[in-house]
Amino acid sequence: MNEFIIMMGWVGVFSPMALGCAGSGYGVSLTGQAACGAMLDVESGYGKYIGLSALPSTQGILGIVIMFVFMKHMGKTGMTVDIAPAFFGIGLFAGIGLMLTSLCQGRAVAAAINAAKNKPEIYGLSIAPAAIVEGFSVFVFVFALVLAELIPKLG
Repeated sequence: MNEFIIMMGWVGVFSPMALGCAGSGYGVSLTGQAACGAMLDVESGYGKYIGLSALPSTQGILGIVIMFVFMKHMGKTGMTVDIAPAFFGIGLFAGIGLMLTSLCQGRAVAAAINAAKNKPEIYGLSIAPAAIVEGFSVFVFVFALVLAELIPKLG
């Protein structure tokens, strides 16, 4: 039983990175497709579409940072039965949050690219929903880091 609990703790450590990167990959793929489609329809300004298409990659980066912070908080003792459930719960839900926000952000950016392609004067305004979604990713990140500070006290 203890081995299973420790294994689930490791799942929690790597979930933010794995799920965040999976969501970022999907989100960037979606936005990249929208950018390619927009570039077929416009005569200039390609860079703004390509730059915007990278926006959903942030969640993968945040997940990697959470993973390294978790590994730091394991300290010299490594994964133990006392701390494994905390890593599992925080890590899994942080990973799911990062994955979902990157998927939603990819959709918002794809819509912004399509809207700005058809009406270039709304480019800045059209990316506001994607920026708001980014804020929710930052909330997940900050709360995961704050909760990670409490984990060593459990062991």
